[in-house]
Amino acid sequence: QVQLAESGGGWAQAGGSLRLSCAASGHTLSNFGMGWFRQPPGKEREFVAAISRGGVRKWYGDAVKDRFTIYRDNARNTVTLQMNSLKPDDTAVYYCAAEWLTDGATNGGSYESWGQGTQVTVSS
Repeated sequence: QVQLAESGGGWAQAGGSLRLSCAASGHTLSNFGMGWFRQPPGKEREFVAAISRGGVRKWYGDAVKDRFTIYRDNARNTVTLQMNSLKPDDTAVYYCAAEWLTDGATNGGSYESWGQGTQVTVSS
């Protein structure tokens, strides 16, 4: 099982930017489709973005489309979520996740490994 660790969370003002990184260990990241999910306070977990093993195909949730960008560096075993034009509604704990069988799943149940999460807080 691949181990995942997120970093880069923190505080930002509305309209600002943050970059989240997910570092993998224990397995070569290129074997996994990768995704980012988030859980806002008091709400259910929701899909944010996913990227295929080779990094060519990308998927985004409607709430973040055109504002967030996912990319990966398989040589460094990292996946990054660049978040621009942040809104207070983006406040959540963000998780990266790895899926072995498929690419681009938007259902969290398809992912086998999860990081511990990183808090993102956006103030108005």
